[in-house]
Amino acid sequence: MVIRYPNGQTYNSEKLISTSHSYAHKTILYGNRGMTLEEEINQSNQYYLNNGIAVIHKKPIPIQIVNVDYPKRSAAVIKEAYFKQPSTTDYNGVYKGHYIDFEAKETKSTTAFPLANFHEHQIVHMKACQKQHGICFTIIRFATTQEIYLMPADLLFKFWNNMKSGRKSIPKDDIKEAGFLIEYQIQPRVPYLKYVDNLIEKNF
Repeated sequence: MVIRYPNGQTYNSEKLISTSHSYAHKTILYGNRGMTLEEEINQSNQYYLNNGIAVIHKKPIPIQIVNVDYPKRSAAVIKEAYFKQPSTTDYNGVYKGHYIDFEAKETKSTTAFPLANFHEHQIVHMKACQKQHGICFTIIRFATTQEIYLMPADLLFKFWNNMKSGRKSIPKDDIKEAGFLIEYQIQPRVPYLKYVDNLIEKNF
């Protein structure tokens, strides 16, 4: 299957998890890196929803389908599609009356998080959300050590703004100092909202 950006450039299919969910004959495709981390966050969000704690969901990426084959009457195979618009962040929702907006990222580096994992439009989006008093952050997994941190958006903005004249990554030590180490639990698996409470207390 070929998926293209709005400018016609082909999307790297190796980075696409072509998981499709059919609802009323509509197909939604989710592109992601680090499926394991996202599965754990999705499970945690389901726990929060089931227990009336928060309503937070993964955003579907808007896709325009342009070429479909029908090998069977009861089945359709998407051959070519385009991203209608650049995606913003992975997750958003409401918690304790606050708008929550965040990304989920992984890195194999043990010492820093590469800023190349982000796109300009994602930074612009998070800055706009935070300006409206939304709570923005990134959940980062250091895959080699299996450590997960909640990194406040302010730290990301600081290094992003200085990227052209400075380093192209955020040191892990800075993330540890400004962020929060998330310790795994049974339920929810990734209890990140207890650390969001710290951001709420700090900013509100």
